[in-house]
Amino acid sequence: MGKEYVFISNIDNLGATVDIAILNFLLNPQRGKQAPEFLMEVTDKTRADIKGGTLVEYEGKLTLLEIAQVAKEHVDEFKSVTKFKIFNTNNLWISLSAIKRVVEENTLSMEIIVNPKHLDDGTNVIQLETAVGAAIKDFEGSIGVNVPRKRFLPVKTSSDLLLMMSNLYTLKSGNLEMSPLRMFASVPLVKLGKDFNKVKSFLNRFASIPDIMDLDHLTVSGDVTFGKNVVLKGTVIIIANHGDRIDIPPGAILENKIVSGNLRILDH
Repeated sequence: MGKEYVFISNIDNLGATVDIAILNFLLNPQRGKQAPEFLMEVTDKTRADIKGGTLVEYEGKLTLLEIAQVAKEHVDEFKSVTKFKIFNTNNLWISLSAIKRVVEENTLSMEIIVNPKHLDDGTNVIQLETAVGAAIKDFEGSIGVNVPRKRFLPVKTSSDLLLMMSNLYTLKSGNLEMSPLRMFASVPLVKLGKDFNKVKSFLNRFASIPDIMDLDHLTVSGDVTFGKNVVLKGTVIIIANHGDRIDIPPGAILENKIVSGNLRILDH
């Protein structure tokens, strides 16, 4: 009773908090207009988001298009940041009364997405799934709202975790906010190798999280560790070949550098 909308988001999205401005927009529509039954938060696509679903108009309806639904010959076009400039954050606001209606009338038409997966043990499997955002076409007045990037802060990989733990973000009133000292609105592109995949391994390889305020791109591969108070700027690529190890010393400042080979700092 008294509840009109439900807010749904991915559990790993640290930016998905209840936005009072969006809620007010839904509960107080302009005079003569009906409130949307389904609102999807979208945000500007970057190089890190090329696989994210996007909104298209199909047969007069706003529709969610996922990469798994795209023919192979059109995948590059789908990934383009100029052709499709926004993607779905999966922050969704849906009218409860509308959900009740479509369920009772059996008008939800959710496509089954065939998603090939490769398990850690080498097994290839097919995962059948439906995307909750795909329901957008079955509701009246559905819209997408372009929101700031801070509404989409997923932690799916150790690379994401590095960003969230860094000095790029601070916690303010329960919300993660990017530091005003960051010169660019976009976040750095971070690619950590398989040696950083597990959280325990990730934490053991950093004496402290590096300063990445002025970082654009970081790629790390192989057996690499970071000392305390390391600063990374511009584009930094660190590659330790098989059998080699690279220890970035405490206090090191790497700006637009490529580090490879073998580098170890031993106690004495």
